[in-house]
Amino acid sequence: MEIINTIKSRRSIMPNQYNDIPLRDEQINLILEAANWAPTHKKTEPWRFRVLKGKSKNSLGDFLAKKYKDNSPKFSKFRYDRIIEKTKKSSVVILICMQRDPLESIPEWEEIASVSMSVQNMWLMCTKLNIGSYWSSPKIIDSIDEFTALNKGEKCLGLFYMGNYDKEINTRTPGPIKDKVIWLD
Repeated sequence: MEIINTIKSRRSIMPNQYNDIPLRDEQINLILEAANWAPTHKKTEPWRFRVLKGKSKNSLGDFLAKKYKDNSPKFSKFRYDRIIEKTKKSSVVILICMQRDPLESIPEWEEIASVSMSVQNMWLMCTKLNIGSYWSSPKIIDSIDEFTALNKGEKCLGLFYMGNYDKEINTRTPGPIKDKVIWLD
């Protein structure tokens, strides 16, 4: 069954593993289309995305690094440089946002779950397309509205880094599912 192989192959592939081959807009649109088919409670479709390429992507790295420097009690030049490098090495960075239902007709955690499922769809599509991807949720993401305007009731949940890669990716073997399931009759 092909879908189980795609699921088993999904990995966090970090920006330092990306090569210089840019992603095509058609690939990005296909990944976003996959995200749009996530389950949604009461059809609120809370996922919102901002796609950053080129100058805007690099500006994001500079912004995040400055925020880290300004707010870090234990500043690390290595970490500062790494923040900038992650965005530069990525072909695309997508801001993962959630638009809260203005009627609050469902609990917030259900909206977050829907956004998470949309990101899983993106991740699986990236896997299918042999595109590296990685979801990061640094604390400094809480300041993203200083970088780009968010709508009322919208919040950023993380950054989705993407890029082409050459390296072989390590396999993963999770613990047995039988150790995580209780059957009740």
